[in-house]
Amino acid sequence: MDRMSRQSSTAPGPDGEVQGDGQGERSGQRRATVVDVARRAGVSTATVSRVMNRNYPVAAATRERVEAAMRELGYVVNAHARALAGASGRTVGIIVGELIDPFYAYIARGVEREATAGDRLCLVCCTQGDPQRELAFIELMHERRADAVVLVGGSVEDRAYKAELARRASELDAGGSKLVLCGRPSLGEDVPTVGVEYDNEGGAFAITDHLITQGHERILYLGGPPGLSTARDRLAGHRRALELRGIRRDPLLEQPGAFSRAFGHRRMAELLREGPEFTAVFAANDIVAAGAAQAMEEAGVRIPQDMSLVGYDDIPVAQELRPRLTTVRIPLEEMGRQAVRVALNGGDEDDWRAPTTGTLRLGTHIVVRESAGPPRGGFPGSGRARRG
Repeated sequence: MDRMSRQSSTAPGPDGEVQGDGQGERSGQRRATVVDVARRAGVSTATVSRVMNRNYPVAAATRERVEAAMRELGYVVNAHARALAGASGRTVGIIVGELIDPFYAYIARGVEREATAGDRLCLVCCTQGDPQRELAFIELMHERRADAVVLVGGSVEDRAYKAELARRASELDAGGSKLVLCGRPSLGEDVPTVGVEYDNEGGAFAITDHLITQGHERILYLGGPPGLSTARDRLAGHRRALELRGIRRDPLLEQPGAFSRAFGHRRMAELLREGPEFTAVFAANDIVAAGAAQAMEEAGVRIPQDMSLVGYDDIPVAQELRPRLTTVRIPLEEMGRQAVRVALNGGDEDDWRAPTTGTLRLGTHIVVRESAGPPRGGFPGSGRARRG
């Protein structure tokens, strides 16, 4: 037998189970099936299914016979294969805006790991920022009778959209499922959702105040779509810090835009050439900060000697930049884990006990690295950067 013919398959068998890799398989015979397990144990296939799914009482002696037969035949129960075969429940859906954005990716990893730990399949859907796709994916998860649907990231301020989202949350709840709002505002106390969020505004307040205590008063806020709740909260925290420190807000120092490296690079380059004076930059996320850092390097602006730079999220790029980026850390993966926990069993008892609706808030904190320091002179754009 050649190598290819010896490789095993993981296609679902009856009841959605991956069939075993027992003695018969190694000797070139077919894989064991549920029927084989039932015949070996002297029970019906329905009884075998009940033992595997643990969804119906089975006598201890019968369970032992079935489990012994499974071991002898090398029959492996695979929860993911079972879910793909169409079994009801045992599925958690997660809906994100973008697959390659580390913010979403780390939350998705937390959701997937927690779902897998509970023998559930995790289905990931990507909206690419389209609210209508978001609603359609929730409907799809409802049709699949998912145990929970985790909706990740900021939301747009649109009354019709929010009404549709609330309706779908009620439909999920009526079917025994739960919509989890992860990192986005509540839909109202009368809407049956649970939520996991982080202190978004508080993190922005803290990082701005850190720059102020370093001696900066002309702080550029860069990036963040103005219509997105995440960006609105971060800008609100930035403004609050300025106000409490008695620093007048300058609208020219608020430059909203995409949460993207391309925006950070392009807008930073433009502002260094022709924008208002500033000595520090608060990038709305670490990706924007990476683009801004590139523009500064190209303009001959040194960080932090000529200008300080901070970000938000603490994704891997924050440590890859040189100098390393001072930023706000969000417990992204833990948010994903908690999103599954609050939907299925009320969350960690040590942290929080959730009612049928409610929100768990996780903390954020500043990670101080080398990209921020005291201001050391005038606006670099008026000198070296403008001449470049």
